[in-house]
Amino acid sequence: MRPKIICHMVSSIDGRLLPDRWTPTARGVASDLASRLYEKAAAGFRADGWIVGRKTIAEMADGRPWRGPAGSAKGLRDTFVAPRQGRDVAVAIDPKGKVHYRKDNVGGDHVVAVLGEQVAGRYLAGLRERGISYLLAGRDGRDLKRAMDILGSDFQLKTLLLEGGGGINGSFLKAGLIDEISVLVYPGIDGLSGVPSIFEYAGRPGEKPAKGRALRHLATRTLEGGAVWLRYAVEPPPRGR
Repeated sequence: MRPKIICHMVSSIDGRLLPDRWTPTARGVASDLASRLYEKAAAGFRADGWIVGRKTIAEMADGRPWRGPAGSAKGLRDTFVAPRQGRDVAVAIDPKGKVHYRKDNVGGDHVVAVLGEQVAGRYLAGLRERGISYLLAGRDGRDLKRAMDILGSDFQLKTLLLEGGGGINGSFLKAGLIDEISVLVYPGIDGLSGVPSIFEYAGRPGEKPAKGRALRHLATRTLEGGAVWLRYAVEPPPRGR
């Protein structure tokens, strides 16, 4: 059984995701409001870890390509579950295996790489040598349902926070893998057209990535400094809608 997926995000009131572009907090409100409230809310979910895309994890990994032997092909493309040692996990959606890691964790959380079957054996051998877990999600690495099923069955994960950019979030939405949406609305504005937003699925004109989904309100809380925390369950809509 796959983990419960909670898309947990913080955005400006116009749904934009780049904090350095937002208007500042009002006089008397702490400048670290967004990050502090976001992390506090995230901790309250008691999740087993979090999910991000390649660009985000690359900024944190700070590693170099593996220069050691390619390793034996036997079993190399099986799911590799390295010792987690009770740590949370950082699930990295990296279909082409472009991210290189210095160690088996980022920020103390154990890395689990979600890769495509076309990734080179040497890359997989390097992950094993560094104690980094991985799984293969189809030929192109984009079979998110398969990936989440493996995280549930092989890694025994129950709840994960999806904390990606709009592209990753949109892909999970399209795949029907989001169970809850949690958004902390920061009291500020971006205002520029084209700036990344919470969901940005790159589909065909007229395609509706949220089709077959409805939102059920769970909670609304007004927090410090005028921030608002919104929570919705994602469920099938009433029949015929």
